[in-house]
Amino acid sequence: MVSGPWCARRRPARPGGRRSAPGPPHLPVRPIWLCRACGRPWPCAEARLLLRVEYDASPVDLAIYLSGLYHEASHDLFRLNPHDGPTPRDLLERFVAWGPYRRGIVEPG
Repeated sequence: MVSGPWCARRRPARPGGRRSAPGPPHLPVRPIWLCRACGRPWPCAEARLLLRVEYDASPVDLAIYLSGLYHEASHDLFRLNPHDGPTPRDLLERFVAWGPYRRGIVEPG
């Protein structure tokens, strides 16, 4: 579970758990990290959208929250399948790279 003083302010009670349609919420089934509602790797597209809405006013908090989830998922998925599981890069793209990040106006070099 993600913990620390930074997550108490904005961490939702259920990540991606706001319901936009009838049916189960788009929450992770742990430790396999699949979506409870659609069965896709979590965070699925719906969960990502709901998290963006949830953290619209606090993109830094979303980035911190996603980084914590990346750490937890990496640990869980490696423990379940250390040989054929997703690579660290795959998990980074799945959990963190889609978040609220911006490139600088001028790229170095």
